[in-house]
Amino acid sequence: MEDILRSIYQERASHPNTIGVVAVEKRHKALAATDTFDVILLIIVKENMDPVFVKHYSYQDKKAAMHIVTEKQIHEWLLTGNNKKIFDWLYNGKIVFDRNEKIAELKHELKEFPFMGRKIKIGIEFAKLIRRYSDGKMLFDNLNYLDAYNYVVHSLHHLARLAVIENGFHPEVTVWHQVKQIEPEIYKLYEELICSEETIEKRLELLFLASEFLIHKRTKIGSQHLVEVMEGADYWAFSDLMSHPELLPYSVDLGILVEYLIEKKILEVVNVETKGQSIYHRYYKVAEKLS
Repeated sequence: MEDILRSIYQERASHPNTIGVVAVEKRHKALAATDTFDVILLIIVKENMDPVFVKHYSYQDKKAAMHIVTEKQIHEWLLTGNNKKIFDWLYNGKIVFDRNEKIAELKHELKEFPFMGRKIKIGIEFAKLIRRYSDGKMLFDNLNYLDAYNYVVHSLHHLARLAVIENGFHPEVTVWHQVKQIEPEIYKLYEELICSEETIEKRLELLFLASEFLIHKRTKIGSQHLVEVMEGADYWAFSDLMSHPELLPYSVDLGILVEYLIEKKILEVVNVETKGQSIYHRYYKVAEKLS
């Protein structure tokens, strides 16, 4: 690491707000991991006005990027998978400053991938899968085949990520390479969708049938986290589910997941009378057979 960059991160490391600093150097076969920069300096802080602050530097004939990110934002990315590069940075980066070994603990947790973390990520990924599959099916039924194709590609991607997580691994940028080794059945579906010489209508028809079976097979594990949260009360208003801290990462996909699980008889609707005639508050609970 050049002395000029060392002076930048050492200044940050002296701040009591700084948890740790990770340096990620560009690797020839992984240019995308650093967005073509020669070095990424990931500085993790307790608090900041902005959850993410980025600054670029030039030195000699090279370029570097400093990313100052709050600890909360890092954990959110790791949970939702919305920033895949963060996994590469933490896996392959070099710890150059670590207050109270917080970064070392984070890297160890990433490699171990504890079961609770897996369960939440499976739930979030399953909700995204149901959203993409349902929207794609609706488009297909309305003869919007090209739009349906786009949704099916995304639903297969979520199915692939789900399979990787189930097997105890974090989905990487090269998720299809992982899936080819772990679940060749899903990989084959993806190949058939993009390589088949059948008409797009026929390809989609076959994919929806196959996907429905694979989704059904994963419904129990995909809903496990949500069901466990909901078992904490007799029944729930949807607004209470939306505001529950453990369910916040499900975001806009929570509603369609709840409706899907009602259809599959994993959840039930509870109607409670209102002051208005023939209108009820709609609440939700875990189905009796699961309680």
